[in-house]
Order: sequence, then C-alpha cells, then structure tokens
Amino acid sequence: MKKLKEFTIQFVGLKTGRHHYDYQIDDQFFEHFEYDDFNHVDVKVDLELEKKPNMLDLRFSIEGKVNINCDVTNEPFDQPVENTLELVVKFDEEYNDENEELLILPHGEYQLEIQQYIYEAIVLAIPYKRVHPGVEDGTLESEVLDKLEELQPKQKETKKEEEEIDPRWNKLKNLLNDNK
Repeated sequence: MKKLKEFTIQFVGLKTGRHHYDYQIDDQFFEHFEYDDFNHVDVKVDLELEKKPNMLDLRFSIEGKVNINCDVTNEPFDQPVENTLELVVKFDEEYNDENEELLILPHGEYQLEIQQYIYEAIVLAIPYKRVHPGVEDGTLESEVLDKLEELQPKQKETKKEEEEIDPRWNKLKNLLNDNK
C-alpha cells in the first residue's frame, strides 16, 4: 500500500506537550484503500497528539457524514459518522501492533503513519445494518418498499384459527388441564 504523506507525523522534532492536527477526509482517501462502499465522504478528523518523554498518546475525534446505500431499498442517504479512537505509542525493540489500543515502535523510529487508524475508525463508525431514515419513519416512497409490503406474508386472524380447530383437539387439551 502506498503511503499518504499528509498522514505521516514526524514526532522526533516535536516538543513535549500537546499538538493538534486537522484532516479533511474525502472520496480520494477511500480510493487509496480501494474501499468502494461509500458514495461520498465528508468527514473531519481532529487528532490530538500528546508527546511525553517515553511515549505518544493519540486521540482521534471523527465527525461528519458518509453517503451510503440503504440495505433495504438500495437508496443512497447520508449517514452521520461520529467516533473516537485512542492510541498509545510506546517504544521497544520490535514493532508490534497486535493490540488495537497500543502500538509499539522500534527505538530509532522518527515518524508515525496514521492513515490506517483513520480509515478503520470511519469504517467502524458505520452501523452494521444501513437503513435509510425514511424507511424507519415511513416517509420514504420507493418501489422496493411497495414490493416488499406486497410480498410480506399475511397473518390469519386468531378467531378463525380457533373455529377451524378440530373439536377432538379440544378434548385432548382438556385431558392436559385435568391432570394438573
């Protein structure tokens, strides 16, 4: 995967303390990852990096909207996106990213690539089931919804079912009630 220069932070020259970075994420960012589930992306990422003498503490705040297709009707809609991610970066002998909240970089590293963390935070902020708000509140007019309503199984009335029950079954039910 090709590196994105604007998402590489060189932390060696930074003074100890807090540093802020702002990123505007758009469609090109996700084209880089070859992720095509989104029609349009407009997300703002606010990164607060706190440099300490022996570690880095990163806090990502993600807010914006992503245009996606509804799982029910396939109609596009804007899904609000909001997420936070905290990452601690420590230094040791070997690189290790097995823990999702802790990244270990080898001594001597001077920069940190954050594009993967931003990508994951946005994708994970999308609900598992993507439903158009108009489907949930009943205001969306769609041929797909009309067809689903037409094909929905109809429920029989319970009184008719009771009338159609063979009377011999009622006698068996009485046997169960008598044994109690």
